[in-house]
Amino acid sequence: MLKLRNVEKTYYSMLKTRAERVLKGISFEVADNEFVAIMGESGAGKSTLLNLIATLDDPTAGTITLNGQDLNQVKEDERAKFRREHLGFIFQDFDLLDTFNVQDNIYLPLVLAKKPLSLMNTRLAEIAPKLGLSEVLNKHPYELSGGQQQRVAAARAIITNPELLLADEPTGALDSRTSAELLNLLEELNQAGQTTLMVTHSAVAASHSKRVLFIRDGIIFHQLYRGNLTQLQFLTKISETLTAMLGEADQHF
Repeated sequence: MLKLRNVEKTYYSMLKTRAERVLKGISFEVADNEFVAIMGESGAGKSTLLNLIATLDDPTAGTITLNGQDLNQVKEDERAKFRREHLGFIFQDFDLLDTFNVQDNIYLPLVLAKKPLSLMNTRLAEIAPKLGLSEVLNKHPYELSGGQQQRVAAARAIITNPELLLADEPTGALDSRTSAELLNLLEELNQAGQTTLMVTHSAVAASHSKRVLFIRDGIIFHQLYRGNLTQLQFLTKISETLTAMLGEADQHF
């Protein structure tokens, strides 16, 4: 579904006297129905990578394709429409509108895409029960718990039936209980067929995925597959890899 080939990103100072090469030839693929986590320390390039995939920025070199479409060829004035039609987003801080009730928050991307109300109602009827939102559709976000708000954000992200769901540090602002609820939800969505790419610094969050890519200094340093491991066993392997990466980094100083 998603293919990156030799993707690079360099940021230049205003007068182009300094250059910072953030991504240095990233290549990987995400297959249909995969749940992939991207891990790395702050400054490793994981958020930059997510922005490129989300068409919020352009790579300096290399190609990114989604189901065969070259994202570099999506024109600037068509990118918002492309994101609405092909991508779903779950943000760290929910980004819900308190002036809208839950139902209208979920409907928002379909409203922007000018879809008919009948389609909105049909899709909401499919996802609201799965996410436990049927009883709160007429409430406003400020009346909900953090876990409920995150479920509303997830519903808004998937109501468009996105080809790819992008989650940017989705548990970063949540307590442990709400984080666990969200991560279990992402697993459930993936098991139902939703392809997901998540950027996280949390080994616990990453252990809910099927594969983890480790980024260090702008390159893919290592990857782990969950396979038949339990979530706890996978968490142990991820933690061991992170410890080894830190040990190697220390040897450079």
